[in-house]
Amino acid sequence: MSEAVPMRGKFITLEGLEGVGKTTNRAYVESLLDAAGIAFVGTREPGGTPLGESIRNLVLHAGGNMSDETELLLMAASRVEHVAQVIEPALQRGKWVLCDRFLDASIAYQGAGRQLGVDRVVQVHELMGVSIEPDLTLLLDMPVEAGLARMAARGKPDRIEQEGLGFFERARQAYLLRAEASPHRVTVIDAAQTLEQVKSDVEAALQPLLMTGDAN
Repeated sequence: MSEAVPMRGKFITLEGLEGVGKTTNRAYVESLLDAAGIAFVGTREPGGTPLGESIRNLVLHAGGNMSDETELLLMAASRVEHVAQVIEPALQRGKWVLCDRFLDASIAYQGAGRQLGVDRVVQVHELMGVSIEPDLTLLLDMPVEAGLARMAARGKPDRIEQEGLGFFERARQAYLLRAEASPHRVTVIDAAQTLEQVKSDVEAALQPLLMTGDAN
């Protein structure tokens, strides 16, 4: 008898600017998946693979100047590797994948923040064969200045965190436009609420997927 092919896993991403609470809420989503008996892989971008982590360090901490185009291509290269080595294999095995940032982040940060253009970012990824789309994206959103104030309390900012208010305002608007264009996929969570309310909204957004998921 041939072995049964596992049901494809679900792909969940967390998005948002600095200071919105992605780390805290990622841990909460992980606890919900654990409680539901769902096997999952937790990962992040840029990063997720040895090569990706090296690229992450280069992009976030490189000294000197880096052109905006180089930054985009490095992010895309990390993502190609991530999809091929981690995300797609896990989904095919029936595991769910929970990823801290994905393509939406490049559209927001490089496309809008760096003003390279959303279409340009999308085209680069299409040329590289990145076609996978999350089943659910949780977009944690709050006013930029409030998020930056939270970020400032964490310590020394990395290369991207040092950008000015205009950069992050453009990135936030790009995120919200993505959510408006893809309501079937993106759920906007008001991250300025109390943590308890944020968690309640996160759980409500995740519940439809949990109801269809199997423990793998």
